[in-house]
Amino acid sequence: MLLSDSNAGQRHPSHDPNNFAVSAEVGNLLAQLTIGALAVLLITSEYESGMIRASLTVVPRRLPVLWGKLGVLTAFTLAVAVASSFAAFTLGQAVWRAHGLKGFWFGDADVTRIVLGSALTLVVTAIFSLAVGALLRNTAAGITTVVGLLFVVPVLAAHVNAVADLSRFLPSNAGNALWGVTFSPVGMSPWNGFALFCGVAAALVAAAVWRLSRTDA
Repeated sequence: MLLSDSNAGQRHPSHDPNNFAVSAEVGNLLAQLTIGALAVLLITSEYESGMIRASLTVVPRRLPVLWGKLGVLTAFTLAVAVASSFAAFTLGQAVWRAHGLKGFWFGDADVTRIVLGSALTLVVTAIFSLAVGALLRNTAAGITTVVGLLFVVPVLAAHVNAVADLSRFLPSNAGNALWGVTFSPVGMSPWNGFALFCGVAAALVAAAVWRLSRTDA
């Protein structure tokens, strides 16, 4: 697996607050995989069990069902992601200091961006994944698509010379640029990358809204 830290310099992480923060938050990649699968299941499980018909009978206008799921998922993911990001950073401090190395706190704007950015990226990953599930309506297809788009394709693209540099525009590479980790050898600027990821997620939600409003459950 190729990982490129878009904020990395030439100094040892113990001397660089940005590198330290990225190292503390790297577990966010596994969290994205987990929350992506759970977000898909949140909606596809209803389609596969047939419970979605009952939900749409109770709420015949349909779209409030999707908005409700998005609202609950976003609130839950944001709370868990912010708490876990701060916990990971704090734990990293404890481990760092236990080895006699200098720790860092939130005096640096980039450190704050990395810690909070890892949480925000996780939230958008959840929205992205729920939208994929709402479009495909099948658990296996939804999870496979999310894992493929966010993890498999970026890793493969990074090893193909013809498209390696362009791989920074893939959704997960763009979003993860906010907190400093990407599979691409060249990263986007943090906020531009995150804006692109949000745009892709919004487009998928719009497509899910169109399908839900135009097709049968």
